[in-house]
Amino acid sequence: MRHVNIPVFIPHLGCPHTCVFCNQRTISGACGFDPADLDGIIEGALSTVSPEDDCEIAFFGGSFTGIDRALMVELLDRAERYVASGRVSRIRCSTRPDYISDEILDILDRYTFGTVELGIQSASDSVLMLSERGHKREDSRRACELLSRRGYTVGGQMMVGLPGATLEDELECARFIADCGCREARVYPTIVFRGTALSEMMRRGEYAPLSVGEAVERTAAVLDIFDGAGVKVLRVGLCDSENLHNGEYEAGPNHAAIGELSASRLFLKRIKTALSDRDVCGREMTVFVPRGAVSKAAGNRGCNRAAINSEYKPGKLRFREDGALSGYAIKIVTN
Repeated sequence: MRHVNIPVFIPHLGCPHTCVFCNQRTISGACGFDPADLDGIIEGALSTVSPEDDCEIAFFGGSFTGIDRALMVELLDRAERYVASGRVSRIRCSTRPDYISDEILDILDRYTFGTVELGIQSASDSVLMLSERGHKREDSRRACELLSRRGYTVGGQMMVGLPGATLEDELECARFIADCGCREARVYPTIVFRGTALSEMMRRGEYAPLSVGEAVERTAAVLDIFDGAGVKVLRVGLCDSENLHNGEYEAGPNHAAIGELSASRLFLKRIKTALSDRDVCGREMTVFVPRGAVSKAAGNRGCNRAAINSEYKPGKLRFREDGALSGYAIKIVTN
């Protein structure tokens, strides 16, 4: 069964804050949201999926639990009709940590919710302040606790390369998300959009965006922590529908395959660690990886394969799938 999210973008609705990196109109590819469009969006998505697919309506793009209560209830009532009809299995949303409360959860409890994703972004109060997020680390912890207590699956969204953030800040954020009970995560290397405060900071020399290479290295380190903690990473980087090619992109690690590049870097790190005390020179070597991960383990255009051949000089190097492995686990067999 294939899982399919039906994204309903509500750009910037419900959020009075303007984070330094935020340009929701650009990120969502839309300038506004008309509630009258909801059924058309859902029906359009459902027309492209199989009846066997597990479909979930996902309210993304804004701070869903911060929008006008009447509008939120209207959208949820309409989404719930699709759940009742059996065409959709559940609802999810993304929101800010400081927009989760018992009063809000009393409303969400009336509907078939599965997951609530929180825009945690950083676990460092100083980084959150520089990013003008308007919430603190403790707000994120409290929100995770409230959601977990009510039985929701909690997802944590974080960013790499925020103003003032170091690699250690980002590793700590990944550990924080895992420790707070989040079972899912998204990782977003910071992009600079035109017209944002971050763009002005960059122009004044107060902020330097990460290169693609730096973002890959730091994201791979974050993925390592999530994998070790059993947190499923749903996505790295903005997706194709979050338009980065409409003239609003200014700077930063905008690469269509940044998720795969980061995964490849982590696989290379794991392979090198496993080979640190082994002599494979001239020997046949097979690297077993989880299903669907052979291309990531071999690297973009075979870069990992080339690096391993150059450094360790195996007689023959193969990459094979092993259904017993998961995440970024590897197994190396030599002959």
